[in-house]
Amino acid sequence: MQNIPPIRVGVVAVSRDCFPESLSVNRRKALMAAYEKKYGKENVYECPVCIVESEIHMRQALADIQKAGCNALAVYLGNFGPEISETMLAKEFSEKVGGAVLFFAAAEEDIPTLASSRGDAYCGMLNASYNLKLRGVKAYIPEYPVGDAEECADMLHEFLPVARAVYALKHLKIISFGPRPTNFLACNAPIQQLYDLGVEIEENSELDLFEAFHKHDGDKRIPEVVADMERELGKGNKKPEILPKLAQYELTLLDWIEAHKGSREFVAIAGKCWPAFQTQFGFVPCYVNSRLTGRGIPVSCEVDIYGALSEFIGTVVSEDAVTLLDINNTVPKDLYKADIEGKYPYALTDTFMGFHCGNTCSKKLCFCEMKYQLIMARSLPEEVTQGTLEGDIAAGDITFFRLQSTADNKLRAYVAQGEVLPVKTRSFGSIGIFAIPEMKRFYRHVLIEGNYPHHGAVAFGHFGKELYEVFKYIGVPVEEIGFNRAKGDRYPTENPFSRG
Repeated sequence: MQNIPPIRVGVVAVSRDCFPESLSVNRRKALMAAYEKKYGKENVYECPVCIVESEIHMRQALADIQKAGCNALAVYLGNFGPEISETMLAKEFSEKVGGAVLFFAAAEEDIPTLASSRGDAYCGMLNASYNLKLRGVKAYIPEYPVGDAEECADMLHEFLPVARAVYALKHLKIISFGPRPTNFLACNAPIQQLYDLGVEIEENSELDLFEAFHKHDGDKRIPEVVADMERELGKGNKKPEILPKLAQYELTLLDWIEAHKGSREFVAIAGKCWPAFQTQFGFVPCYVNSRLTGRGIPVSCEVDIYGALSEFIGTVVSEDAVTLLDINNTVPKDLYKADIEGKYPYALTDTFMGFHCGNTCSKKLCFCEMKYQLIMARSLPEEVTQGTLEGDIAAGDITFFRLQSTADNKLRAYVAQGEVLPVKTRSFGSIGIFAIPEMKRFYRHVLIEGNYPHHGAVAFGHFGKELYEVFKYIGVPVEEIGFNRAKGDRYPTENPFSRG
């Protein structure tokens, strides 16, 4: 996967000067040994310069981990810890590097420890959290942030997806082309929150893209890209005549990224795909979108800027391709009764179909075929609607999620875990039958009540815990992070007298 930051976490141990420094030294060594044994040492760096007890030590440690190329920080309380210098370290690292910070602490090892070598880091975490709040410093604190070496190694490993997302957002540019299509104002995109998150945005006209596309007429690289497309499609290459144009468009986007990402390391695209796109370009861009997304460069449909942002977050968290789908249609009762009822533990209202015209990476489909866009072809010549990648989405665990800014510039998000069922859709597009427990209530009291648009990002696997922590870290209020509540856990807006 391209477009994903490699994370190197600088592990810095801290010590309060009235506690034995050896506690932090030895516990740090035990932590690193446990981490390397279970996870290797590729993603971590043990700061050897000092144990941080003072502001001078803090500066020495900060310089060392920056020199070592660390883009995330783990502050490890081997004992009670110095609340001032340890939180100053977190603040300066966040400001200078733009990376995420983890705070966690050592548990007492055994009975002999209690006699004279007690660390009291359980207590120190409270002071650390209080001082972080005073300084306005964000930090990732695990659900239970105190443990032995093996448990803390797990916490450090679970921090990596959060660290990837936080760092990546601070170094991301979203490139968009054109305004949203008519009647797609639901994909509202106030940009103030993008800037607040540290995300840069470059908004362009479709004419800019059209001009760049024509400048790639006859590009010598087109045959090579066409050959790669043919290999990917295999027997599904049902529209070979359109591949040269699609290859030209893919090269246009890739060259635009290189020419326009500027000082940013990572890029996502919010692309235009209709209504004039087909008649002017002569195809639909769905397959190209799927190919770039499959490489780690998300391309959202219908100029959905927060959809592209959500896809990017899912990509860096999962280190895998994602997709963007309409929360589209219900599952017919006859299909449910024939293929789902009694076979899977879901009610009809737990299921729905997620669909888009053809933007899902081929690796995430059971089968794929190059086709034309059926809905558009109802009012346009079929030949200009070619370019969709169609097939049923592969069965397996998924996480449906979205980060969104409201019209008044407030961040909110939702996360729901479920699965794609191994059931034929009998439909068109990139499409799958999704099952999310208590989807009926989630649909009404999160998606509708929260005024979310119809687009949702899909990560292939269960990443709810990681995404929830990312959303908290970047500033989404916890009361604004919706999730599919279990039966009996009432939503605030849910009628307590409801019979359903």
